[in-house]
Amino acid sequence: MDNSGKEKEALALIAEAEKKLKSSQSFFGSLFGSSSKQEEACDLYVRAANMFKMAKNWCEAINCLNQAIEIYTDMGRFTIAAKHHITIAEIYETELVDIDKAIAHYEQAADYYKGEESTSSANKCLLKVATYAAQLEQYPKAIEIYEQVGTHAMDSTLLKYSAKDHFFKAALCHFCVDMLNAKLAVQKYEEMFPAFSDSRECKLLKKLLDAYEEQNMDAYTDAVKEYDTISRLDQWLTTMLLRIKKTIQEDESDLR
Repeated sequence: MDNSGKEKEALALIAEAEKKLKSSQSFFGSLFGSSSKQEEACDLYVRAANMFKMAKNWCEAINCLNQAIEIYTDMGRFTIAAKHHITIAEIYETELVDIDKAIAHYEQAADYYKGEESTSSANKCLLKVATYAAQLEQYPKAIEIYEQVGTHAMDSTLLKYSAKDHFFKAALCHFCVDMLNAKLAVQKYEEMFPAFSDSRECKLLKKLLDAYEEQNMDAYTDAVKEYDTISRLDQWLTTMLLRIKKTIQEDESDLR
């Protein structure tokens, strides 16, 4: 089936969904199970969205998912609505490359998950928000999320190990804003979560802070290289570490 065939099928599914919704709103429909008709309409909108996705018509796919979300939220089905918000966020993330809109949908999904007390699902969405917020230099927003998720993780037997990563990322965001803030943040995380002190992440932060204070570019680079030989740096960490390095270079040139 070519793209126009897929779009035709999607439009037929939308028409059927609209018919179901109309009948659920009629007097007889409301007497005889309007909620099952609404569920069927949602299912048809989601199927239409999938057809539009296959045809790479992203905007129409989003419209269909928004229709389904509206009905699900009216029915109080927030967990399913959250899942569809994530699908929309992923389209904005990878296909339409509109990061602000992706953030908004991840935030909405997180709110719905929180309302349903699905904290781990909410935190997954929030970590996506933090990743992008930091890339967009919205550091206070990213810090707040990393600290919140880190604090939640350190109190959980299963998630305790991941707390150090969240505090590490929060400290790097602080560092991008101000070295003194980063220093105070590291001390705070060590007090809150003593296991953080022994982590490679904490040791790296302290080496970077020392290198920064001494304006020692070589020491900074060596510390990052040493860390990278054991724990490979991903794109996000590389970006943050380069931003901090740039501030050392700027400070060095100011001194000359």
